[in-house]
Amino acid sequence: MRVDSASRLIAVPPGTIFRAFVEPDLLGAWLPPEGMTGRLERFDPVVGGGFRMVLTYESAEGRGKFDDGSDVADTRIVRLEHPTAVVWEVDFPSEDPAFSGTMTMTWSFAAGEAGTLVTVRATDVPDGIDPHDHAVGLASSLAQLEKAVLVA
Repeated sequence: MRVDSASRLIAVPPGTIFRAFVEPDLLGAWLPPEGMTGRLERFDPVVGGGFRMVLTYESAEGRGKFDDGSDVADTRIVRLEHPTAVVWEVDFPSEDPAFSGTMTMTWSFAAGEAGTLVTVRATDVPDGIDPHDHAVGLASSLAQLEKAVLVA
């Protein structure tokens, strides 16, 4: 079982971070990593609900899991613990079996004097997701999260 993770200290309280996971405009602003845009097709921010996001590469060089230029993430919300944690189960619709299976993403928000340490831990990462690309994408999403919550 492969596990990928990333962390970032963000100078806001945990409640502000948590809000970025349950408000569609904020989620759409930060989740797509640099080089991609995102569009929410559905959004139900409750346990048992979830969202579907279409991520489109800004460059023609991007190779998608769903089609040539995009990825789709079907996400179920497993846990919402205001203001300390969010857990998602994510599936990537693809004809390529290397992207099959459900990845679990556990987001934790630990308060400190300098802000909130946001950590994401992805377990059962599909084999088709390159470890280096995933690390870059996670770090980029965390940087986007910081930008989104500092201006919100």
